[in-house]
Amino acid sequence: LLALSLPLGLFAPAVAQDVRLTVELNKLEDAEGTCRSYFLFRNPSDTAFAEFEMALAIMDPEGVIDQLLTIDAAPVPAGRTTLKLFEIPGRACAAVGELLLHDIAACRPQNAEPIDCFEVIELRSRASAALVK
Repeated sequence: LLALSLPLGLFAPAVAQDVRLTVELNKLEDAEGTCRSYFLFRNPSDTAFAEFEMALAIMDPEGVIDQLLTIDAAPVPAGRTTLKLFEIPGRACAAVGELLLHDIAACRPQNAEPIDCFEVIELRSRASAALVK
């Protein structure tokens, strides 16, 4: 039975195996009553993403969930690093302690079926707030 099951794994989609996507919260900046967040999406693979939507829980410095925010970062091109800016409305950056990635609402490589991006994503932060799963 083991000999029969091993070759079947060769037919699994290769997309998730060769993709490593890094999402970096690079900077937070106060701007006109909001906290502007600068995200870098580093995609060194040959797989572009037609859909990539993240649901974040914004936590205050004490670790209490303050608000939920969904950001749509698509498209994420292959072999490139892209910069995307998102506003955290009604919030000063000093009031943001951590951003929790609690769901990836959409993750679909170009011309392919959706995949589980939690398996291929790495999170980083250079900002004063952490970005965590």
